[in-house]
Amino acid sequence: GLSGALQVGLAGAKGIAYALGVPLYGVHHLAGHVAADPLEHGPLPDPCMVLIVSGGHTSLLLVRDLARDPIAHLGDTLDDAAGECFDKVARVFGLPYPGGPAIDRAAREGDPRAVPFPRPLPGSYDFSFSGLKTAAARWAESHTGRELPVHDGAASLQEAVADVLTRKAVAACREHGVGTLVVVGGVAANSRVRSLAEERCRAAGIALRVPPLRLCTDNGAM
Repeated sequence: GLSGALQVGLAGAKGIAYALGVPLYGVHHLAGHVAADPLEHGPLPDPCMVLIVSGGHTSLLLVRDLARDPIAHLGDTLDDAAGECFDKVARVFGLPYPGGPAIDRAAREGDPRAVPFPRPLPGSYDFSFSGLKTAAARWAESHTGRELPVHDGAASLQEAVADVLTRKAVAACREHGVGTLVVVGGVAANSRVRSLAEERCRAAGIALRVPPLRLCTDNGAM
């Protein structure tokens, strides 16, 4: 998050803890996203693969005991995260903020095969959505002076993001012999990410856990 907001929150928490004489525990934001899933589905299996997809983070984590063992980062965001890509492209497409839900809604009436958007970093577990964002912006610019087929653009962008996320997550499960994939974060609310993850996990014999929508975005339950 933004450093100013985080400093205000931390200072407030310290003040409350001091005034009440209670301990203050620091919780890593990414670990908080992971911890949202057990609130709905019970304890995490050891081990499990976790795909965090949010506005600022896209990470692939190998998780054992969330409280006691270090989290192994298999892949992380190198530039724009998936949620950031949705937000920026939505603005270019003339869709409202936040961009993720707007892209999801617009995509329902579009053709996901209409625009051949790239699939970034196919040979790595890291994530990069800056090039995809640029490709979508250039595609929109190519329609200057005529109507932009927003629904097709949204559907094609969403398909590219969901394809990259789920393909890498399932591949990581197979490589590391992990039988459960957990998908968390704001973009885990995206309908195509959820449906494609379910489809590919079923085909690979992998159990899929995705929190309900109310636990996908940043929230106090984390």
